[in-house]
Amino acid sequence: MRLTADLPSDRRARVESRLQTNLMAWLTTVNSAGRPDSVPVWFLLRADDTILLYSQPGKAKLRNIAANPHVALGLDVTDIGRDIIRFEGTAAHVPKHPPADQVAEYASKYTERIAAIFGTVEQFAAVFSEAIVITPTRLHT
Repeated sequence: MRLTADLPSDRRARVESRLQTNLMAWLTTVNSAGRPDSVPVWFLLRADDTILLYSQPGKAKLRNIAANPHVALGLDVTDIGRDIIRFEGTAAHVPKHPPADQVAEYASKYTERIAAIFGTVEQFAAVFSEAIVITPTRLHT
């Protein structure tokens, strides 16, 4: 991963492992009044170093991204505050992106949670039908 290239090898391995295995992250967007809006999201780090997530239509994060694409994404587990991993980047709503049920890596990562909450990946994809792609520009660890 390009953004972790300058980290010491042991730290780089830890950061990249968490990016692959953590299930939850906090996405922070900025609303029209300039206030931050943070929401939990499921995410997938892709081979091209972008981050894919899905949203329900009409959510505030989509409106916020349309007006201001600058976002932050922080991983949920912080090991009592000692293992913080956070990205800054730009986000784009990608309406023509394949839905979650057609993105094998995403569906595989969330198989258990999707089954428990939605039943099938197709049902999840119908509810969370709007793709967002984040291009990280800065890593904080």
